[in-house]
Amino acid sequence: MATNVHVKGLSELQAFLTALPAKMEANIMRSALRQGANVVKDEAKAKAPVATGLLRDGLKVSTRSRRGVVTASVKATGKHAYIARWIEYGTAAHEIGTKDGGSLFFGGIFAEKVQHPGSRPKPFMRPALEGKSQDALIAVGEAIKKRLTKQGLNVAGVEIEA
Repeated sequence: MATNVHVKGLSELQAFLTALPAKMEANIMRSALRQGANVVKDEAKAKAPVATGLLRDGLKVSTRSRRGVVTASVKATGKHAYIARWIEYGTAAHEIGTKDGGSLFFGGIFAEKVQHPGSRPKPFMRPALEGKSQDALIAVGEAIKKRLTKQGLNVAGVEIEA
């Protein structure tokens, strides 16, 4: 995955960011990374398989700042979040049984064990990131420019293009 984003005026921008108080810099970066992650989340929602829509509706963006490093991630949340991994990567054929040796009701019959055939992968998160990474980077850059303009910095010389 090759991503090329050109930024003009980056050295001036970096000098200003290093002069900002750490808390303000973290807030600006959290906001900007959230904007970029929302681009990926929207694409993942569009690509998510829709049986009930619970997985699609459970996709959320979270940000985190720890030791001066700010990160953003798109996560599956909610009651059906555990299914996201199985859909994304698929499952191998496997046997399903009970832990206590009881019986399962499956397909109208009671059985001690059931053979699951597995499922093919239906990726939706990885293609969303691969397809929208440039748009996400541009959204991050534009969000930083907007917040810095609000703080009083003239960022007219900073240009972000794919």
